[in-house]
Amino acid sequence: MVKTLELKSTVNERPFFNEEHYQYQKALRKFLEKEAEPYFEQWEKDGMIPRDFWKKVGENGFLAQWVEEEYGGMGVDFGFSVIMAEEFEKVGSGLIGFSTHSDVVGPYLDSFATEKQKEKYLSKFSSGEMISAIAISEPGAGSDLANIKTTAIKEDDHYILNGSKTFITNGVQADVYVLACKTNPHAEPVHKGISILIVDRDTPGVEVTRKLDKVGMRSSDTAELYFDNARIPVENLLGEEGKGFTYLMDKLQQERLLTAITALAAAEDMLQTTLSYVQERKAFGRPISKFQNTQFQLVEIATKVKIARTFLDDLIVKHIEEKNIVTEVSMAKYWITEMAREVSNTCMQLHGGYGYMEEYKIARRFRDIPVYSIFAGTNEIMKNIIAKNIGL
Repeated sequence: MVKTLELKSTVNERPFFNEEHYQYQKALRKFLEKEAEPYFEQWEKDGMIPRDFWKKVGENGFLAQWVEEEYGGMGVDFGFSVIMAEEFEKVGSGLIGFSTHSDVVGPYLDSFATEKQKEKYLSKFSSGEMISAIAISEPGAGSDLANIKTTAIKEDDHYILNGSKTFITNGVQADVYVLACKTNPHAEPVHKGISILIVDRDTPGVEVTRKLDKVGMRSSDTAELYFDNARIPVENLLGEEGKGFTYLMDKLQQERLLTAITALAAAEDMLQTTLSYVQERKAFGRPISKFQNTQFQLVEIATKVKIARTFLDDLIVKHIEEKNIVTEVSMAKYWITEMAREVSNTCMQLHGGYGYMEEYKIARRFRDIPVYSIFAGTNEIMKNIIAKNIGL
């Protein structure tokens, strides 16, 4: 029997787990084994997750679980979102759009939307009836949020929206975009001119111009968007005009924490996959796990993964307690995503030539992982934040 290092957490090991979390994790894992894993390779080839799968996820109670019951959710804590992010990641990074919808876009509506907006949009988040996307990045502005060029100029009871967005996860299938734009292009300082609008996909002048062909995460649809004098009702303003930059800063902590969570889940999965492989694969008449070089490399990975898990679970608890942990989250996002990238390279090498073959999961991991260092703010931006916050 193949022995593998047991890294899967139990109800007693995770500091934010209780019995409800454990039961939810088991139910979600069983659901994904039946409804996602058998089809995931085809979704990768198709470059899209079928919409009926979104509805299945919602119907089974696995989407935006934290939404209050009055809007169709279960009103549970962030720990359930962590489980969702981890379990979907174990199937494949291409399923990242579900966490984006549930735990990146949704919280903007929860915190800043009016009751009318919540009833119209948030009530459909948990059911899977509505798919959402966050539209911030532009061809000329990614991590530099204050320099976005898309404008929404108020004209009577509408904003006239013009500009473009790119690298938008869920952008092709989304029914609604939570979009950052300049409502006052002449504001000083410039970030005070940023607002957030709720933009319906079917609005005239809103166009998905291109489905992007990515190196990895191929089943996650990613789009370029274009806005040509799209008329957005003023009632679709999210929160207050000119407060958009503040809202973005408020929500980026959770987005970056989720990036670290999914990157670590991927690293744990790669380690388990490789541990199994090296114990089964033989060279020179014995399993390659018996070679000291293999052992040392996997020991190093296991140690880094364990340290990351301990640090990250502590941050999850603090985030649930609503503590300000911007510096620590920036550290986790930068270090864990870099570590996961290193793990993907080492684990592919340990698979030998087979690691370069599409039929092996490690090949997909190798191309999926690098983007974690880029989105939700590049790792260089994370280092800038850390440097500032430690007094440099």
